[in-house]
Amino acid sequence: MLFLKNPQEAHLQCLTFKKEGKSIGFVPTMGALHEGHLSLVRRAKEENDVVVCSIFVNPTQFNDPTDLAKYPRTLEADRRLLESVGCDLLFAPQEQEMYPAPPVLRFSFGHLEQVMEGAHRPGHFNGVALVVSKLFHIVQPNKAYFGQKDYQQYLIIRQLVADLSFPVEVVPCPIVREADGLAMSSRNRRLTPAQRREAVILHQTLQEAKQRLLNGVSVEEVKKWVASVFAPLQKKDIRLEYFEVADGYTLSAVKDIHRHKEVVLCIAAYVGEVRLIDNVLLFS
Repeated sequence: MLFLKNPQEAHLQCLTFKKEGKSIGFVPTMGALHEGHLSLVRRAKEENDVVVCSIFVNPTQFNDPTDLAKYPRTLEADRRLLESVGCDLLFAPQEQEMYPAPPVLRFSFGHLEQVMEGAHRPGHFNGVALVVSKLFHIVQPNKAYFGQKDYQQYLIIRQLVADLSFPVEVVPCPIVREADGLAMSSRNRRLTPAQRREAVILHQTLQEAKQRLLNGVSVEEVKKWVASVFAPLQKKDIRLEYFEVADGYTLSAVKDIHRHKEVVLCIAAYVGEVRLIDNVLLFS
């Protein structure tokens, strides 16, 4: 596996792959890799000649400096994992190489960034769009792979690619879960053992909410039920930030599930000081 830190060197190597007639599958990450990331690499390996993975903890998408400081960084362990699943090139730049000067460009994604994560993390998706645009220019991938745990991010990137005409196919990949249902996340390793056991409440709540909706319970009543589940958990320092039932394509609020082709149930909650997100598709 090639390991490059310099953006220009990585770009030239990717151009070499292209000149050799090889297709490039790209998996952008912030490191602290787990089986969810590795599943993306395996999928990219199946569908492309070459797989490129990036590791970069992108400062512009963090609206909380403490969260940025505490984000796990495990580059050497990540390198070994990527090598074990057949990654061909790891690109791991330094911050000053990606942002030699403070960026001034601002993206607007309309309603897509005004709800859920966008509402609770101002500027987050502008930072995501900035770094993904830079990475697409450097790597020049044919396909880019994103996990659906960050469902709103996937829709944002799909919009970015459409509006800027990036010649990239954005490939959404299913959420990979622990045995008890907790969505795999780099943030999970910050949970204490007790918090880790409690964190499964996110997945359990989504599954029960999905079943209630399919059984004919109204969206309004399901939202009230979710709030009632989390209310007593505050004594365990588990706090619901939001639970939304949204259109799976536009993220507009859903009142009647039968008027939409796809509906996504999204949740965000704090377990201690660790913020976790999860989602489930209603009709899939």
